[in-house]
Formats: sequence, structure tokens, C-alpha cells
Amino acid sequence: MKNQIATQELPIRGYKVADSTGRCRGHLFEVGKEYTHSGNIKICSEGYHFCLKASHCFSYYSFNSNNTVFEVEAIGEYQTHEADSKICTSHIRIVRQLDWSEVLTVANEGKDNTGHSNSGNSNSGDWNSGNRNSGDRNSGNRNSGNSNSGNWNSGYRNSGNWNSGNWNSGDRNSGYSNSGDRNSGAFCTIKLPFTLFNKKCKMTEEEFINSKAYQLMQNNVDIYIWIRESVMTDQEKLDNPKYKTTEGYLKTIPFKEAFRNAWGNWTIDNKKAFTTLENFDWKLFTEITGIEKEAL
Repeated sequence: MKNQIATQELPIRGYKVADSTGRCRGHLFEVGKEYTHSGNIKICSEGYHFCLKASHCFSYYSFNSNNTVFEVEAIGEYQTHEADSKICTSHIRIVRQLDWSEVLTVANEGKDNTGHSNSGNSNSGDWNSGNRNSGDRNSGNRNSGNSNSGNWNSGYRNSGNWNSGNWNSGDRNSGYSNSGDRNSGAFCTIKLPFTLFNKKCKMTEEEFINSKAYQLMQNNVDIYIWIRESVMTDQEKLDNPKYKTTEGYLKTIPFKEAFRNAWGNWTIDNKKAFTTLENFDWKLFTEITGIEKEAL
């Protein structure tokens, strides 16, 4: 597997992360020195490792300003990693150490980002392609939750706007799994006080959040899928030009599709966690989730 980067000649320059003392796997690295590995090299096992992209380093080390980030060169035999830009070499040169402000620049595209793999501006989370996001894997703007593709969301997995709850596809929802706008309940299509299936209920919001049904959705119903650059189609690359910085893109699938994917893997007891909810209504449940009425 040596010399797999056909378009590059030695030396190959990239980035290496070590702990606060400059050690990686117990080996101390110092600026200006070269290190040679005796014996065979093997990616992710034997030899000295680094990444061509600084952001890729933080798949292996935490994004922590206490860590040491070096600019390095491979000047010997090398192998490459199939999934990202990781390099394993038999001979490495430590060129210099980067300060953290420089790390933020080389690990991101855009301005004022404190996370990594961000292509927008003022992001403090990771893999954000919008602006002013503080969560993770957001593609919209001003989101503080995770995996949002709309704008101004503080909840999770929302594809609409101004949502503070989760799994909402409409706008300004503070509840859960709503397809309309301004809903504060769960599985609703119209606005009412906290409700289930468009009707007032005895169950409180706290009780719903602690219910088995909610936990099942929390752990299994995800309308956002992170697609790595290595498996993106040519069309996906055209549609998501920032993928080179973020190393992929956040693909949105409809809530109904995500729910059907989860529903098909659930046991009868898990399904009954939904059908036994107060005010359960098959017609509304089908309208929102796409799940047709079935015998349980």
C-alpha cells in the first residue's frame, strides 16, 4: 500500500495532533526533529500518523486547545487511509507548532469559528455549513440545537424554522413530531394547549418526555443522516459544494421516512408504546408518521 497518493511527491505536508506535552501514543515529538520507524508500517497500527486536512485530525483527537497541533512532513515510505486523509509514514519531520488561532483557521472555512469542519461563519459547534450555529451538524442559520436544516431552531432534528421542540417540520413549534405550525403538543396538526392527537390530555409534557414512545423516537427517529464525502454521488457533490470543507453533508430525509424506518424495526411492545398513548388516533398518526393502521 505504499505511495498511494499518486499526485503527490515527497515530502507530503499535513497536520499531526498530540497531547499537551507533545506526546502521541507515548512518543514525544519536538519541532525541528525527524523520527524514523524501524520495521514495516501499517495504517492505523505501525508507523507515524498524520492527516492532510487539519479537521480530519479531530476524528482521532478531541478538539481541545490544550492539545498540540504540529505541521509535519512525510519524507519516507507511506500508506493512506481509505476513509479520510490520514497518512502513515516511516519517516516524519516535525516542521512547526501551530497556535490555536491558526488551528481554527486551517480546520475551518469561513470566519470566527470555534469548532471544526465549519464552512459558515461564527460557528461554535462542528460540521456546520450555515451561520452562527452553536450545535452540531446544522446546515441552516442561527441554530443552537443539533442536526437542524432550517433556521433559528433550538431543538433537534427540525426541518422547519423557529422550532424549540424536536422532529417538527412546520414553523414555530415548541412540541414534538408536529407537522403544522405553532404547535406545543405532540402528534398535532392544529394549535391547542399541550395536547396529544389534537386533544387536551391528562399527561403532562414532562410525562411525555419520560415516556417510552418519546425515548424510542429520541434514539431511533433521525431525519438527518451525515453522508461522508467518500460515499457522496457526483450529483450530491454538485448540490453541496461545501462538502470539501465539511467532509460530507447533512442529508435530510422526510420525518415520515425516518419514522417508517424505525417502526419497521420495533417490536410489538415498542409499537404499543405509541398506540396506547392517551387520545391515540390512527388517522392523525398516519397523517403525521405515514404508518398505516395495523393489527398489533
